[in-house]
Amino acid sequence: MIIQGFDPIAAPDAQRLILGSMPGVASLEAGQYYAHGRNAFWPIMGELFGAGPEKPYAERQAILMENGVAVWDVLQLCRREGSLDANIKAEVANDFSDFFATHPKIRRIALNGGKAAKSFDKYAAAYSPAGAVSTAVPSTSPAYASMTFERKCELWRAALLGPVA
Repeated sequence: MIIQGFDPIAAPDAQRLILGSMPGVASLEAGQYYAHGRNAFWPIMGELFGAGPEKPYAERQAILMENGVAVWDVLQLCRREGSLDANIKAEVANDFSDFFATHPKIRRIALNGGKAAKSFDKYAAAYSPAGAVSTAVPSTSPAYASMTFERKCELWRAALLGPVA
């Protein structure tokens, strides 16, 4: 099945970018990033920025943008059955040349999971703004349950809020 990702959540002055690979089935059905009830993304955003899952989606988006955080996916289109990144085929990347040109203040890039990190290196890293630091962070997917929520928060906090050299 061919699937298409979402437009980014991003204000022009964003300084941090969170990149996933491609929305899963629950997210596609809801038309929202990280909509699966067991995905740790919004609980982590609640801990870091006050954009937790108890708030309406539009409010969560606004809180992230107010905090200089953009959310997008590396891939624009792909073929995939189900939600697992391992099933992604026929990848088409988003236009990172244009995105980074219109968001030149991005300094920290958090790559949500191994597939996002590999795809970012393959399709987008060359377009990153000078001085931007990219960090692979543990996947927030419910399929990646081998790490505690507290440890995921710690690593996400370091990637998004830590100092930039």
